[in-house]
Amino acid sequence: MRAADRVMFEVYREGNYNRKYRVVYFTELGDYNRDAEINKAMAGDHFLDGFLAEQHKEEAKAVIAQALTRLNDGQEVTPAELEAELRGYLA
Repeated sequence: MRAADRVMFEVYREGNYNRKYRVVYFTELGDYNRDAEINKAMAGDHFLDGFLAEQHKEEAKAVIAQALTRLNDGQEVTPAELEAELRGYLA
């Protein structure tokens, strides 16, 4: 699989006061926000990372968004559970 056929992502928990879970899609960042978004992710607590297959990225992003909502609402979701939910979408 070529690099252009996948999207690199990381789910992390912010390191600052509010501690929200967030996702960054590294390969979709533009020059204007690349450094700021990478710095935010690196300052947070790692949760899960990987590569999404380009042809399934929209479905995978929906799965990640649902997981972030659950996590930020206080529900327990483990990295292994999220990875299992994404299994069909990973590159």
